[in-house]
Amino acid sequence: MNEPLVLLPDIMCDARVFGPQLAAFSKDHAITVAPITGGDRIEEIASNLLDVLPRRFALAGLALGASAAMEIVRRAPDRVTRIALMCASAFAETPQSAADLEPIIMKARAGNLAAFAEGILPFDALAPGPQRGEVIALVQDMAEHLGSDAIVRQARAIQRRRDYQAVLRKIKMPALVLCGGQDGSAAVKRHKFLADLIPYAELSVIEGAGRLPTLEQPDATTDALMTWMKQPLILR
Repeated sequence: MNEPLVLLPDIMCDARVFGPQLAAFSKDHAITVAPITGGDRIEEIASNLLDVLPRRFALAGLALGASAAMEIVRRAPDRVTRIALMCASAFAETPQSAADLEPIIMKARAGNLAAFAEGILPFDALAPGPQRGEVIALVQDMAEHLGSDAIVRQARAIQRRRDYQAVLRKIKMPALVLCGGQDGSAAVKRHKFLADLIPYAELSVIEGAGRLPTLEQPDATTDALMTWMKQPLILR
Protein backbone atom coordinates (compact mmCIF):
# COMPACT_ATOMS: atom_id res chain seq x y z
CA MET A 1 0.00 0.00 0.00
CA ASN A 2 1.42 3.39 -1.00
CA GLU A 3 1.86 5.93 1.77
CA PRO A 4 -0.98 8.36 2.39
CA LEU A 5 -0.06 11.85 1.23
CA VAL A 6 -1.01 14.93 3.25
CA LEU A 7 -0.91 18.32 1.53
CA LEU A 8 -0.96 21.57 3.51
CA PRO A 9 -1.91 24.70 1.49
CA ASP A 10 -0.64 28.26 1.77
CA ILE A 11 -2.38 31.21 3.38
CA MET A 12 -5.64 32.12 1.57
CA CYS A 13 -5.64 28.78 -0.26
CA ASP A 14 -7.82 25.69 -0.19
CA ALA A 15 -7.46 22.34 -1.97
CA ARG A 16 -7.60 24.03 -5.37
CA VAL A 17 -4.01 25.23 -4.99
CA PHE A 18 -3.06 21.54 -5.37
CA GLY A 19 -5.61 20.76 -8.09
CA PRO A 20 -3.12 19.41 -10.67
CA GLN A 21 -1.28 17.36 -8.04
CA LEU A 22 -4.53 15.87 -6.71
CA ALA A 23 -5.37 14.67 -10.20
CA ALA A 24 -1.91 13.13 -10.64
CA PHE A 25 -1.57 11.40 -7.25
CA SER A 26 -5.13 10.28 -6.54
CA LYS A 27 -4.78 7.14 -8.66
CA ASP A 28 -2.18 5.60 -6.37
CA HIS A 29 -2.36 7.42 -3.05
CA ALA A 30 -4.90 8.29 -0.39
CA ILE A 31 -4.65 12.07 -0.32
CA THR A 32 -5.67 14.53 2.38
CA VAL A 33 -5.64 18.28 1.85
CA ALA A 34 -5.77 19.50 5.42
CA PRO A 35 -6.96 23.05 6.17
CA ILE A 36 -4.50 25.22 8.07
CA THR A 37 -7.16 27.44 9.60
CA GLY A 38 -7.39 25.91 13.08
CA GLY A 39 -5.52 28.48 15.12
CA ASP A 40 -3.58 31.73 15.13
CA ARG A 41 -0.27 30.03 15.96
CA ILE A 42 1.60 27.43 13.94
CA GLU A 43 1.81 25.24 17.04
CA GLU A 44 -1.97 25.26 17.47
CA ILE A 45 -2.57 24.51 13.79
CA ALA A 46 -0.19 21.53 13.90
CA SER A 47 -1.64 20.17 17.13
CA ASN A 48 -5.16 20.22 15.72
CA LEU A 49 -4.01 18.55 12.51
CA LEU A 50 -2.21 15.73 14.30
CA ASP A 51 -5.49 14.77 15.96
CA VAL A 52 -7.08 13.93 12.60
CA LEU A 53 -4.27 12.92 10.23
CA PRO A 54 -3.37 9.29 9.41
CA ARG A 55 -1.10 7.36 11.72
CA ARG A 56 1.82 7.60 9.24
CA PHE A 57 1.96 9.75 6.12
CA ALA A 58 4.06 11.63 3.60
CA LEU A 59 3.79 15.37 4.17
CA ALA A 60 4.06 18.27 1.73
CA GLY A 61 3.45 21.90 2.66
CA LEU A 62 3.30 25.07 0.59
CA ALA A 63 4.59 28.31 2.19
CA LEU A 64 2.51 28.69 5.39
CA GLY A 65 1.64 25.02 4.98
CA ALA A 66 5.37 24.27 4.98
CA SER A 67 5.68 26.02 8.34
CA ALA A 68 2.91 23.81 9.68
CA ALA A 69 4.68 20.78 8.20
CA MET A 70 7.89 21.64 10.04
CA GLU A 71 5.97 21.99 13.29
CA ILE A 72 4.33 18.59 12.73
CA VAL A 73 7.76 17.04 12.22
CA ARG A 74 9.02 18.78 15.35
CA ARG A 75 6.15 17.34 17.39
CA ALA A 76 5.68 13.91 15.81
CA PRO A 77 8.66 12.92 13.64
CA ASP A 78 7.80 9.21 13.82
CA ARG A 79 4.48 9.82 12.09
CA VAL A 80 6.02 11.45 9.00
CA THR A 81 7.64 9.20 6.40
CA ARG A 82 8.95 11.96 4.10
CA ILE A 83 8.63 15.73 3.83
CA ALA A 84 8.40 18.27 1.00
CA LEU A 85 8.76 21.97 1.78
CA MET A 86 7.62 24.25 -1.04
CA CYS A 87 8.21 28.02 -1.06
CA ALA A 88 9.14 27.70 2.59
CA SER A 89 10.83 29.76 5.27
CA ALA A 90 12.41 28.19 8.34
CA PHE A 91 13.05 31.56 9.94
CA ALA A 92 11.02 33.39 12.55
CA GLU A 93 9.49 36.66 11.44
CA THR A 94 11.52 39.70 12.39
CA PRO A 95 9.75 42.41 14.39
CA GLN A 96 9.74 44.56 11.24
CA SER A 97 8.32 41.90 8.93
CA ALA A 98 5.66 41.03 11.50
CA ALA A 99 4.74 44.71 11.82
CA ASP A 100 4.58 45.05 8.03
CA LEU A 101 1.75 42.51 8.00
CA GLU A 102 -0.43 44.59 10.31
CA PRO A 103 -1.84 47.04 7.72
CA ILE A 104 -2.63 44.10 5.43
CA ILE A 105 -4.40 42.28 8.27
CA MET A 106 -6.50 45.36 8.94
CA LYS A 107 -7.74 45.23 5.35
CA ALA A 108 -8.93 41.65 5.86
CA ARG A 109 -10.61 42.54 9.15
CA ALA A 110 -12.45 45.30 7.32
CA GLY A 111 -13.67 42.74 4.78
CA ASN A 112 -11.44 43.89 1.91
CA LEU A 113 -10.11 40.45 1.01
CA ALA A 114 -9.03 41.51 -2.49
CA ALA A 115 -6.66 44.09 -0.99
CA PHE A 116 -5.45 41.54 1.56
CA ALA A 117 -4.73 39.04 -1.23
CA GLU A 118 -2.87 41.69 -3.21
CA GLY A 119 -0.77 42.55 -0.15
CA ILE A 120 0.14 38.94 0.58
CA LEU A 121 0.56 37.86 -3.04
CA PRO A 122 1.34 40.86 -5.26
CA PHE A 123 1.09 40.43 -9.01
CA ASP A 124 4.87 40.34 -9.47
CA ALA A 125 5.24 37.48 -6.97
CA LEU A 126 4.22 35.18 -9.80
CA ALA A 127 6.22 34.50 -12.94
CA PRO A 128 5.25 36.51 -16.02
CA GLY A 129 2.99 34.70 -18.44
CA PRO A 130 -0.59 34.23 -19.56
CA GLN A 131 -1.41 32.15 -16.47
CA ARG A 132 -0.54 34.88 -13.98
CA GLY A 133 -3.88 36.69 -14.02
CA GLU A 134 -5.76 33.39 -13.82
CA VAL A 135 -3.76 32.27 -10.78
CA ILE A 136 -4.30 35.61 -9.01
CA ALA A 137 -8.04 35.38 -9.67
CA LEU A 138 -8.12 31.86 -8.24
CA VAL A 139 -6.25 32.96 -5.10
CA GLN A 140 -8.71 35.79 -4.57
CA ASP A 141 -11.61 33.37 -4.97
CA MET A 142 -10.03 30.95 -2.48
CA ALA A 143 -9.55 33.81 -0.02
CA GLU A 144 -13.22 34.75 -0.33
CA HIS A 145 -14.14 31.11 0.21
CA LEU A 146 -12.09 30.87 3.42
CA GLY A 147 -13.35 34.18 4.77
CA SER A 148 -11.74 37.00 6.68
CA ASP A 149 -11.69 35.32 10.11
CA ALA A 150 -9.69 32.34 8.83
CA ILE A 151 -7.15 34.31 6.85
CA VAL A 152 -6.59 36.78 9.69
CA ARG A 153 -5.76 33.80 11.92
CA GLN A 154 -3.35 32.58 9.25
CA ALA A 155 -1.64 35.96 9.03
CA ARG A 156 -1.29 36.03 12.83
CA ALA A 157 0.32 32.59 12.65
CA ILE A 158 2.88 33.95 10.19
CA GLN A 159 3.64 36.86 12.50
CA ARG A 160 4.26 34.51 15.42
CA ARG A 161 6.07 31.60 13.81
CA ARG A 162 9.24 30.26 15.38
CA ASP A 163 12.62 29.46 13.83
CA TYR A 164 12.77 25.89 12.49
CA GLN A 165 16.43 25.59 11.51
CA ALA A 166 17.20 23.22 14.39
CA VAL A 167 14.23 21.06 13.40
CA LEU A 168 15.48 20.75 9.81
CA ARG A 169 18.94 19.63 10.95
CA LYS A 170 17.35 16.66 12.75
CA ILE A 171 15.22 15.41 9.85
CA LYS A 172 16.16 11.87 8.82
CA MET A 173 13.77 11.10 5.98
CA PRO A 174 13.51 11.69 2.23
CA ALA A 175 13.09 15.44 1.82
CA LEU A 176 12.34 17.80 -1.04
CA VAL A 177 12.88 21.55 -0.93
CA LEU A 178 11.17 23.25 -3.87
CA CYS A 179 10.77 26.84 -5.03
CA GLY A 180 9.96 28.83 -8.13
CA GLY A 181 12.91 30.09 -10.12
CA GLN A 182 11.17 33.43 -10.67
CA ASP A 183 10.41 33.97 -6.97
CA GLY A 184 13.58 36.07 -6.80
CA SER A 185 17.25 35.31 -6.23
CA ALA A 186 16.86 35.68 -2.47
CA ALA A 187 14.19 32.96 -2.42
CA VAL A 188 16.37 30.56 -4.42
CA LYS A 189 19.32 31.19 -2.08
CA ARG A 190 17.05 30.68 0.94
CA HIS A 191 15.81 27.35 -0.34
CA LYS A 192 19.34 26.17 -1.14
CA PHE A 193 20.23 27.02 2.46
CA LEU A 194 17.22 25.04 3.73
CA ALA A 195 18.14 22.05 1.57
CA ASP A 196 21.69 22.15 2.93
CA LEU A 197 20.32 22.02 6.50
CA ILE A 198 18.44 18.74 5.89
CA PRO A 199 20.72 15.69 5.64
CA TYR A 200 18.80 13.89 2.86
CA ALA A 201 17.19 16.81 1.01
CA GLU A 202 16.98 17.38 -2.73
CA LEU A 203 16.56 20.92 -4.06
CA SER A 204 14.24 21.55 -7.00
CA VAL A 205 14.00 25.00 -8.59
CA ILE A 206 10.98 25.21 -10.89
CA GLU A 207 11.66 27.57 -13.78
CA GLY A 208 8.78 29.65 -15.04
CA ALA A 209 7.18 29.76 -11.59
CA GLY A 210 7.12 32.25 -8.76
CA ARG A 211 5.49 31.80 -5.37
CA LEU A 212 2.82 29.27 -6.41
CA PRO A 213 4.60 26.64 -8.52
CA THR A 214 1.82 24.08 -7.94
CA LEU A 215 -0.38 26.22 -10.20
CA GLU A 216 2.12 28.13 -12.32
CA GLN A 217 4.11 25.10 -13.48
CA PRO A 218 1.96 22.16 -12.37
CA ASP A 219 3.62 19.48 -14.51
CA ALA A 220 7.18 20.27 -13.37
CA THR A 221 6.05 20.56 -9.76
CA THR A 222 4.17 17.27 -9.93
CA ASP A 223 7.20 15.55 -11.50
CA ALA A 224 9.41 16.76 -8.63
CA LEU A 225 6.88 15.50 -6.08
CA MET A 226 6.58 12.16 -7.89
CA THR A 227 10.35 11.69 -7.74
CA TRP A 228 10.32 12.55 -4.03
CA MET A 229 7.52 10.06 -3.33
CA LYS A 230 9.48 7.29 -5.07
CA GLN A 231 12.63 7.74 -2.98
CA PRO A 232 13.22 4.77 -0.67
CA LEU A 233 12.41 5.31 2.96
CA ILE A 234 15.30 5.77 5.37
CA LEU A 235 15.46 3.30 8.22
CA ARG A 236 15.71 5.11 11.55
